[in-house]
Amino acid sequence: MRISRSSVVATSNKALVGTAKRDERNPLPTNPSVTRSMKGNVAKNTSPEIILRKALLNDGFRGIRYHYKNIPGRPDICLPYYRIAIFVNGCFWHRCPYCRQGLPKSHRSFWADKFRRNKIRDSRKRNQLNYLGWRTVTVWECQIKRNPDKITRKIAALLE
Repeated sequence: MRISRSSVVATSNKALVGTAKRDERNPLPTNPSVTRSMKGNVAKNTSPEIILRKALLNDGFRGIRYHYKNIPGRPDICLPYYRIAIFVNGCFWHRCPYCRQGLPKSHRSFWADKFRRNKIRDSRKRNQLNYLGWRTVTVWECQIKRNPDKITRKIAALLE
């Protein structure tokens, strides 16, 4: 039986990845701690989202919908009555203009391409919603951590 180099690499990285089936679009992980960290990332109900939700509810906003499926892009927070869609963007994944985080050290070309695609997708979502008559608000994770009340005031100003 002949063993190829790719099967040896896949076998040696199996300990890093675990026994779960891999998504072949992504590069093989090189560090177990990075693998654990990435597995901990979630798409919905992140801590910045929850902080902003609570701030909006405390300020008297009603009719809030989360991950609203009836419009393009599934905004994180939505006020359908006012046609306002709020996207809560993580600084790392969406490339925050305030934080200016660098690229990860390994698989740099993969990450650069992924971040570029994320930005294009975000822009496309906002354009689709604007075309349908929705107002969009993009809120960054670092802004929410610094001052959630400022964000709620910004959203309240759209209601006037």
